[in-house]
Amino acid sequence: MQITNISEAKASLSRLIQRVQETNEPIIIGKAGKPVAVLSIFKEDESPRKLGGSWEGRVKIAEDFDEPDDMLVDSFYDAPIFPAK
Repeated sequence: MQITNISEAKASLSRLIQRVQETNEPIIIGKAGKPVAVLSIFKEDESPRKLGGSWEGRVKIAEDFDEPDDMLVDSFYDAPIFPAK
């Protein structure tokens, strides 16, 4: 594998990122000929999250958890800007 030095990487970062995207191969960035970092493609973890650990079985999410609260919404839109003193 080829090592790209830091000054070259700084000068051509956009080109190096494009190369990583096109080839899906990492690029090694080095200092004084020794590897110090790797530029590679980012792969987002798309697997579903699992509830686990010490909270497993202790947490329950209500069916209406993400439903708007009418009283809270009304307080934003119908409340006076400057309440009476």
